[in-house]
Amino acid sequence: MIYYKTEEEIDLVRESSLLVAKTHAEIASFLKPGVTSLSLDKIAEEFIRDNGGVPAFKGYNGFPCTLCMSPNEQVVHGIPNKHYLEENSILSVDCGVVMNGFYGDSAFTYEVGDVDFEVKQLLKITKESLYKGIDQAIVGNRIGDISNAIQSHSEEHGYGVVRELVGHGLGKSLHESPEVPNYGKRGSGLKLKKGLVIAIEPMINMGTKRILQHNDGWTITTVDKKPSAHFEHTIVVREGKAEILSSFKEIEKIING
Repeated sequence: MIYYKTEEEIDLVRESSLLVAKTHAEIASFLKPGVTSLSLDKIAEEFIRDNGGVPAFKGYNGFPCTLCMSPNEQVVHGIPNKHYLEENSILSVDCGVVMNGFYGDSAFTYEVGDVDFEVKQLLKITKESLYKGIDQAIVGNRIGDISNAIQSHSEEHGYGVVRELVGHGLGKSLHESPEVPNYGKRGSGLKLKKGLVIAIEPMINMGTKRILQHNDGWTITTVDKKPSAHFEHTIVVREGKAEILSSFKEIEKIING
C-alpha cells in the first residue's frame, strides 16, 4: 500500500527532516579525531529531545542508540561505541526523528581529520549520485529511473553499488512502500506520482558491491574491507523538479568552517 501525502503532511515531514539536519550540524561541530561515536550519539539524543522530537532509531527493532554510525568499511547500521574516531577515516552518520507523528531521515558521510584523495572522491561521487537520483524523482518517471541514475554514475567511476539495502517511503512510519533500490533499469518499477515521499540513499563501496552482516545483528561491512559511503535525503515527488525536505546546508556550513 503506497500512501501519498497531502501538503499538510508534507509540511510535517519537512519539519522532522529539518530537525534531522540540525542534529547532523550539531554533532558535526564536535566530530573530530579522538572523540567517541557514543559521545556524539548522546549529544544527538539530547538535541533531538530538547527540540521536541524523539529519536526514530532508538528501540527500533531493538536498535540501542539514536544514530547509526558506521566508520570506514562499515556500510550502515553501525552501533555507536567507546572507540575513538581516528585521523584519516570516514564516518557515515544516519539520523531519524519522529515529531508530530511524522518521520524524517537523512544520512551524511563525514571526513574525520585529513582523508586520502581516493576516499574524498568516493564521498564526492556518492553524494553526486544521490542528487542524480533526486533529479529523476518527478511525476511521470519511474522508480527505476532514480535507481539507474544512481547506479550509472557510481559504476562509471568503478564503485560497487550495494544491492541488499535500499531507500524507502516514509511518513507516519519510518519505512513505508515503495522500496527505492540504488540499481535498476530506466523505465521500470512504480510510476511516480505527486505527493510520494521517499528517502533516497545511495550506499556505494570503493571496491566490491558485496557486503556481510555481523553477529550483532546490525553492523554491515564491505566484504573486501574497503571504505563505503552513504548519503541520504528525504524528498517529495513533484512536477518537473523534486523537493528536498531534508538539508545538508547546515552540515556543510559547519564542516566548511
